[in-house]
Amino acid sequence: MTLIKSISGIRGTIGGKVNEGLTPIDTVKFASAYGTWLINNNPNQKLKVVIGRDARPSGQMVSDLVCSSLIGLGIDVINLGLSTTPTVEIAVPMEGAHGGIILTASHNPKQWNALKLLNEKGEFISGEEGNTLLTIAEQAAFEFAEVDNIGTVRNDSSYLQKHIDSVLNLALVNVEAIKAAEFSVVIDAVNSTGGIFIPALLEALGVQKITKLYCEPNGQFPHNPEPLPEHLTDLSSKIIETKADVGFTVDPDVDRLAMVCEDGSMFGEEYTLVAVADYVLNHTPGSTVSNLSSTRALRDVTEGKGEVYHASAVGEVNVVSLMKQTKAVIGGEGNGGIIYPESHYGRDALVGIALFLSHLALKKCKTSQLRDSFPKYCISKNKIQLTPDINVDAVLTQMADKYSGEEVDTTDGVKIYIEKEWVHLRKSNTEPIIRIYSESESMAAANALANRIKGDINAFI
Repeated sequence: MTLIKSISGIRGTIGGKVNEGLTPIDTVKFASAYGTWLINNNPNQKLKVVIGRDARPSGQMVSDLVCSSLIGLGIDVINLGLSTTPTVEIAVPMEGAHGGIILTASHNPKQWNALKLLNEKGEFISGEEGNTLLTIAEQAAFEFAEVDNIGTVRNDSSYLQKHIDSVLNLALVNVEAIKAAEFSVVIDAVNSTGGIFIPALLEALGVQKITKLYCEPNGQFPHNPEPLPEHLTDLSSKIIETKADVGFTVDPDVDRLAMVCEDGSMFGEEYTLVAVADYVLNHTPGSTVSNLSSTRALRDVTEGKGEVYHASAVGEVNVVSLMKQTKAVIGGEGNGGIIYPESHYGRDALVGIALFLSHLALKKCKTSQLRDSFPKYCISKNKIQLTPDINVDAVLTQMADKYSGEEVDTTDGVKIYIEKEWVHLRKSNTEPIIRIYSESESMAAANALANRIKGDINAFI
């Protein structure tokens, strides 16, 4: 059993002993801590919180526990039910709510779930705010409401349409061009809520032919839900079978987007942001942001248009913070996360799909041709499983020392630049692993760099 507390929320496996997994007791404790934190920040106010969940099997149980905890504190709950992370994010300010909770473990397998915590803007709470919340949880500093003051629950299914409408209303979403292109699209939604939201969006955009693959929202993921090439073989085959123009896949909570080309080849989740940024920058001059583990192709595209690229620490909250500082017009993460401030400051696969199809329609080219128009880099994504006895910080320090003759960035873990290549080592916020991302001009070279670095790390541990 595993329980991880980080800037990415409270994440754990369902079941097991208290404090060792996301048990009902732990769920109530952290939901109550979040509610108490809101109360402390908003004294003498009647509070509202929006919640929504993905389709994983534990979702209803966790939702019931969270709802009961919040209303027990006197907080009113707007429950969106089966929803997406970006939908909850836009619902919070639309409702004038004081915060939001998305119940999802994102790309993690079905035995996981999590509480992803939002502020009144519908954005992730900061690390400092998260630490305050954890202190409240540890101290069990909760005071529940008396019977006449308990909160209420309002179920609201209207946000599917409201989210789609907000996407259609974006100035750079060209519905007429998409309709005229008569696209054929395949969608793999890993049997989660993308199976509800993405087909509805595509229909609203005027896509002519939609082929659904794993769109039943039952939480029984047909393959590993992380949108990596090795998990997308069924999608690739279906695209070729149906002669589709493009395939889209999303993770269970629909904040990550990856594409597959018309010939079954991978567009690459790293290039989701690159493609969308290319389109946005064509129409809106300004800077861009991605995290340190993302491809340098975004930097190349940005600078090629005479604009400035910035790199942040890993984590959506860090990307958003730097985007606001630099007034970036587009940003996100190399894991397929698109953050478009004209919509909201959160990763949103619906926004990504609409902007990508607008770009493809106006370019009047094949998906593979669009991919080939960008600088060609290959990222190798590896990991080393951690055990409790490994001192990760010491390992990272040793790696920085070993490569001190190269350009080294220690903003977030250790990033080492070696001529035109780079490797980024960091402890995951969501899993007990060290992530090893390496990039070069070929996959063979990127893999070779990763294997070299893994050998160095293994020598230290």
